[in-house]
Formats: sequence, structure tokens, C-alpha cells
Amino acid sequence: MSLNIVLFEPEIPQNTGNIARTCAATGANLHLIKPLGFSVEDKYLKRAGLDYWNLVNINYYENFEHFLQEIGDAEVFIATTKESRIYTEVNYSNDCYIMFGKETKGLPDYVHEKYKNTRIKIPMVNNPHARSLNLANSVNIVMYEALRQLNFPNLQ
Repeated sequence: MSLNIVLFEPEIPQNTGNIARTCAATGANLHLIKPLGFSVEDKYLKRAGLDYWNLVNINYYENFEHFLQEIGDAEVFIATTKESRIYTEVNYSNDCYIMFGKETKGLPDYVHEKYKNTRIKIPMVNNPHARSLNLANSVNIVMYEALRQLNFPNLQ
């Protein structure tokens, strides 16, 4: 069992590459829900992930419905700026899924509706010009809190 990071329709290859590298270094699984905003052969994606690609367990899904079929009733948290509960205020399980939306639009309303009770946010200043953090940075912040809560399983 290990933590699961889910990217919903990611658009920027460098972000996905950096996230894949972090997943490789932590043993987390990476789940990518299509459509992707880039080719998995993209040179920027590969460069950002360096030589870690063979160390990452990556799962691809044709769409959100396919993802739901595959994970069943697993626990899913969704990261959003539209929530009041801070990511440190929930208890993560070793095999939970933590989902992040696309860089330009976040997650669609139907995903928010499905997971309205497990939405989390990273606190930020209240400024309309600082809308969100970089996707790769957001994943790292939340992932390491989840790993901390789990006592950094299999990490040294």
C-alpha cells in the first residue's frame, strides 16, 4: 500500500515531470486522468522527471468515470482553493488518493460535488492576484504532510 497522487487533466509537462520525480522518491503512485495537455513523449516532461520514470508507478485513465470505476470506494481528498479546511486538519490513510486539478481551471464542479466532504486547501494570502500555488509545489506540500502523518513509511 502507498499514497496515491492524482492529477486531473494536467496541462503543463514540467509540473507533471516534477510530480513524477517526487512520487518516485517517496514511493507514491501517480494517477493521470486524461485528457493530458501534452504528450507523454514530451521532452519537457521527460527532462523534468529526469531518469526517475522507471521508478514511478503511473496509472492512466481515459476520463474521470474510468478513474472512479478503477478505485471503487477508496478515500479521495481533493485539493482546492474553494475550501475552509486546511490540508493539515484531515487524517490521511496509507492508501488514500489526493487529487489536484488542472493548472488553469482546477477541478470541475462535478468533482467538487462528489468529494464535497473531503476538500482541502493550502492557506494563502487573501489577494485576488495570488490565485493559487504552482501545481508541483502544491502536490509536494500536501504529500509530505500525508507522509508525515503516516510516519514516513519506507522512507529514510
